[in-house]
Amino acid sequence: MLTLRESDIQLGCRADDWRAALDQAAASLVDAGLTTPDYREGLLSRETQSSTYLGNAIAIPHGTPESRAHVLNTGVRVLQFPEGVEWHDGQPVHVLVTIAAQNDEHLDILRQLTHVLDRDDVAQRLAGASDTEEVVGLLSRAPLRARLDADTLCLGTPARDLGELAMAGAARLRQAGCVGDGFIAELASARLQWLGQGAWLAIAERDVVTPALSLVTPADELEAHGESVNGVFCLAASGDSHLGLLDQVATLLEHGELETLRRGDAATLLALLAGEGGATRTRQVRVLNAHGLHARPAKQLVQVAREQALPIGVRLAEGGVESVSATSLTKVIGLGARRGQWLVLSAAGEDADSALSAVADAVNDGLGEAVEAFDDSHEDMPAATPAEASPAPSPLPDDTAHQAVAASPGLAIAPVFVMRLPRFDYARLADDAAAETRRLEAAVAEGAAQLAALTRSAPGGEVAEVLSMHEEMLDDPELLQAAREGIQEGYSAEAAWWEAIDTAACAQERLADRLLAERAADLRDVGRRVLGRLCDVELPEPPAHPYILVMEDVGPSDVARLDTQRVRGLLTARGGATAHSAILARALGIPAVVGAGDRIMALANDTPLILDGESGRIVPAPSTARRERAEQQLADRERRERDAWEARFEPAQTRDGQRVEVAANLGNTAHAADAVSRGAEGVGLLRTEFLFMAHAQAPDLDTQVTEYREALDALDGRPLVARTLDVGGDKPLPYWPVPQEDNPFLGLRGIRLALTRPEVLATQLEALLRAAVGRPLRIMLPMVKDVAELRTARAMLDRLLSDIAPDARATDVQLGVMIEVPSSALLAGSLAVEADFFSVGTNDLTQYALAIDRGHPELSAQADGLHPAVLRLIEMTVEAAHAQGKWVGVCGELASDATAVPVLVGLGVDELSVSARQVPMVKARLRDISMDTARDQARRALSRATAAEVRDALEQA
Repeated sequence: MLTLRESDIQLGCRADDWRAALDQAAASLVDAGLTTPDYREGLLSRETQSSTYLGNAIAIPHGTPESRAHVLNTGVRVLQFPEGVEWHDGQPVHVLVTIAAQNDEHLDILRQLTHVLDRDDVAQRLAGASDTEEVVGLLSRAPLRARLDADTLCLGTPARDLGELAMAGAARLRQAGCVGDGFIAELASARLQWLGQGAWLAIAERDVVTPALSLVTPADELEAHGESVNGVFCLAASGDSHLGLLDQVATLLEHGELETLRRGDAATLLALLAGEGGATRTRQVRVLNAHGLHARPAKQLVQVAREQALPIGVRLAEGGVESVSATSLTKVIGLGARRGQWLVLSAAGEDADSALSAVADAVNDGLGEAVEAFDDSHEDMPAATPAEASPAPSPLPDDTAHQAVAASPGLAIAPVFVMRLPRFDYARLADDAAAETRRLEAAVAEGAAQLAALTRSAPGGEVAEVLSMHEEMLDDPELLQAAREGIQEGYSAEAAWWEAIDTAACAQERLADRLLAERAADLRDVGRRVLGRLCDVELPEPPAHPYILVMEDVGPSDVARLDTQRVRGLLTARGGATAHSAILARALGIPAVVGAGDRIMALANDTPLILDGESGRIVPAPSTARRERAEQQLADRERRERDAWEARFEPAQTRDGQRVEVAANLGNTAHAADAVSRGAEGVGLLRTEFLFMAHAQAPDLDTQVTEYREALDALDGRPLVARTLDVGGDKPLPYWPVPQEDNPFLGLRGIRLALTRPEVLATQLEALLRAAVGRPLRIMLPMVKDVAELRTARAMLDRLLSDIAPDARATDVQLGVMIEVPSSALLAGSLAVEADFFSVGTNDLTQYALAIDRGHPELSAQADGLHPAVLRLIEMTVEAAHAQGKWVGVCGELASDATAVPVLVGLGVDELSVSARQVPMVKARLRDISMDTARDQARRALSRATAAEVRDALEQA
């Protein structure tokens, strides 16, 4: 979207006529490097078609579609003419907002400016503005609009009392991004007001982002204080911008229409709240114009509306309840209606039907533009590939290495099987809502049964955990309710379900960073499962021989279905190294490369491929010589794996006897026994948040004690490093809402979030202490930035150690810090004085140190933990810890990188914690090196300037 900046403004311009003004505007675009001089003809041509004058002394010159070839860069220039210029349609103009648009960005500028056109003093203020900041402010500052739309309705909500209905309304407003946690807290203590006719009102003002009104209706008959409950209005108040919403409710109350709240569906209630009562006639019509209701078709609509004998209102059917006058150009443009959206036309009085028909016919005819009919049958269907209509990408060249993102280590050589997902074809609309609801509920039940079966047979604990999360998603009552409401509005089960899924996934993508976007992919994975049942669509059958699976993206349930005897590797066009599919591939020991781009989807089935999950490189159709080298590497690796497995219980130490403990990273206490069976010398990272994520409420003391004791029993005296609750960012808890943040990975997460609810942290610490009676316990704090957070947690732990009898708790206890924030590495000297140990989380430390999102499709390959900047932070950490006699572990992905292991050991790291499957190989790697070699490798790495140079130097050593 184009935006206005002070550097875009030119003040004090003068012109004798509109052509001279337009020449200046064209010259300003050329001077800014936005267009070639030929774009001027496009500006003139546009004015011959229709005037670009908007109102309030503003015009927005822009080129024709044909002149876009002369646009070098999209941009905007604003010229102020204090003395004014008479435009060719006779209107006085003081400001030209001149646009160089490579697509249709000028429509966004137009919609932004509509709010300016309704203010009487703007023309004079624009003409008299003396600085650029004032002009930007006048053109960009939109009034705060209160929100009431389908997304703020919460209909048919199961509830036992008024309070539960009010809190459901508050939760819906928070989901819509209108309020934060402070609003929910204030509303919880607010007293509800009886309005009459079964309606109640709850109001709060704290932590309001956008004023809004939610309406919650009960699923069953409900009474409160002797009065019936038809609905609760939950109001997020802010200044006076919400008063219009209260006026709308008051009007309904005056007309006695609140009695119908419980019986209404979303469309009916929005119509009522828009003032479309019993005396109002309405007509729905779809916008067919390619670019929606921009200036020219909007003018046509306004002209037709003005020809009618009575006032006509217009609103978006799926937007808010604000019905605007169809005779106001700025109001109609301000709706921002796009192709495919439905408009609701309304009028009251004699001949209302004929007036509405005249306007609706004009919209259907295109409002002066050539239009094409809208195809209902395929709208909003999830396709197998989003670029299905685009030209097929060219295939990768044969016998040429292609770099992507390493996601799971290992080497695979096999023919490819390209899984091209089928398209889900379905009708968008349906007549029998009851039948569609039954179909949907049956498909959801089938999907849930499939997930339950997959969970029971899942090959690996991590797979089961993610599939269990999918079961929870499918059991989300709000998701199902949203789909039911869509069916009641006339949509088919398929269309309503996918709309609910896509809306929820898009909201998650908007509210968070890359990792939550990948969790939105999980939600779509769940949605496609049900859609497949509704459409009776089955996936293509893979071959019977070993193969490398190629897909656009691999969902967790796809991973769960993999036949690990035949699938030699995974290759995806999209995704990052931290997506659930990549995590699960590592858990299953399947080599994986992700983010390889669309060209891999053009590979022909059975094309031979070399896939290197450690380097992230793939080679399609390799030459005989290259393939033979890869096969020899694979044979060598398989031999090393067999040898490593046989020696898995031997102590982890270097060739010259230096002990370096090798432990396992776990997400589930039940997997501790498996880790021990693979040779793990302890658990170096127990991610306790998965225990919290598995419960609808925070697990109590006894539940946690039981869970932690299971791992400690399996370890049989080996040490357990338990990381305290690390949620926020990519791991939200439904019962611990976090305010919306622009960047949640730099916000409330880890220890800083835990300390906002110290009672939860205290319960977890007590559970760990009580579970570890007679066993070594190491407690680790995540995301510590400095010693203050450590001291707060230490004081809490010391109180518990004092309060609990020694025979009822662990006595061998250490409290450590996870080094994953650069500040903690830089301050390791002060932290080491008070911490008992450090464990370096190289995944986040690398991301934060290099300012590279490690899941970014283009940059993630550069987020390499062997970057010398990251290694220097590790070196500082080790030196500070050893100076105080404390030990240091590494629990990130770098600890299992065969190239990195000698470097870490050479830097003085005392412990490496890796996935359980990697334990035998890491122990074997340690036995291959001496400390002299390791120190030499560390020196080589620290002397290089980039991660690529580090890896080159280590490979040549």
